[in-house]
Amino acid sequence: MDARTTDFSAARTAMQRYVDQEIIPGASWAVLRGGEVVDQQCVGFADREAKTALRPDHIFRAFSNTKIFVTCAIMLLVEEGRIGLDDPIETFLPQLAGRKVLKPGASSLADVEPAKNSITIRQLLTHTSGLSYGIFDPGTVLFKAYNEARVLNPLTPLADMIDQLADLPLSYHPGTSWEYSVATDVLGRVVEVVSGKPLDAFLKARIFDPLGMTDTSFHVPDAQQGRLVALYNGADVLDPMKPGLTRADNLPFPQAYRRPFPRLSGGGGLVSTLPDMLALVRALLPGSDALLKPETLRQMMTNQLPAGQTIRFANLGPISGKGFGLGGAVTFAPTPFDPPNSTGEFQWGGLAGTHWWICPRANTAGVLMAQRYMGFWNPFFFEFKRLAYQAVGG
Repeated sequence: MDARTTDFSAARTAMQRYVDQEIIPGASWAVLRGGEVVDQQCVGFADREAKTALRPDHIFRAFSNTKIFVTCAIMLLVEEGRIGLDDPIETFLPQLAGRKVLKPGASSLADVEPAKNSITIRQLLTHTSGLSYGIFDPGTVLFKAYNEARVLNPLTPLADMIDQLADLPLSYHPGTSWEYSVATDVLGRVVEVVSGKPLDAFLKARIFDPLGMTDTSFHVPDAQQGRLVALYNGADVLDPMKPGLTRADNLPFPQAYRRPFPRLSGGGGLVSTLPDMLALVRALLPGSDALLKPETLRQMMTNQLPAGQTIRFANLGPISGKGFGLGGAVTFAPTPFDPPNSTGEFQWGGLAGTHWWICPRANTAGVLMAQRYMGFWNPFFFEFKRLAYQAVGG
């Protein structure tokens, strides 16, 4: 057994430990060195109660792994000259012209000032548009407003969401800060307007079918429902290492991902499998032209944030060493949590613990999929990735 096999055994042992400790129900992963799969394994359960062992063909709720697909859709249209990265959003969605911005310390939606400039496509791709989410910042003026307006309502199409956003202020002037937001859902609507096709039809024709992705869609077909993994909540959202998992299949809303809904969420609506996600990651490897031009891929993986600015989450504060490219975070200075050789890594994940990464410098990429709600950047992910980088030997 060579060192690399031993090292991947360490990764498997670590993931099995998280399963045994009831931190995650199971984990499925594939690791690439260059374009070659050097490890692919599953541990744990697709369904803990039924004791169904996790298999590579199980279907996962992708949540925010959806965002990289919509980013690719936008970049395909950019390559065709149908969209410019610095085009103002009102070129495509007139309702979003003439934005108002909440003043610092605003106590109501009326406490606003005119936006200094229009939102651009680039700002939507980088989450610097001033839009919010209505998920991560309870107690704020915009959280209340987004939820009262039901911005994320799955029973309405994307066009309705744009109308809702037209009546809401921005949290900051476009381009001046970073906040995770519904921006990628807005981009999903841009894809529909520019292409003249529903988002699901465009993604299928231009991304899923060309890459041979047979199980990625906005819901699981009836005949495949048995392959959808169960979803679980951790014991304590503020303590990710507290043991205990509770079944939570109806998050984020009843029947989510099990039947078609009018809202084709570009920010979080897809289901996918390990082989399908691996097909996308392979297509985005540096130098590939399977989906996008190499220069487009370089642009996506380049930090777009101004010097000194990092991404930040309301409950976590600024994330040291992390900027943002077009569709994913870019590591410009690894933290102690990151693999030491991960400078330039392009990565993102989903709320239930699905993750992908591409690191040109370390010549590695991969996909790690779990189903724990609020499992994004959980300790299991950081430990796995450090072990995976060690195993690849980059």
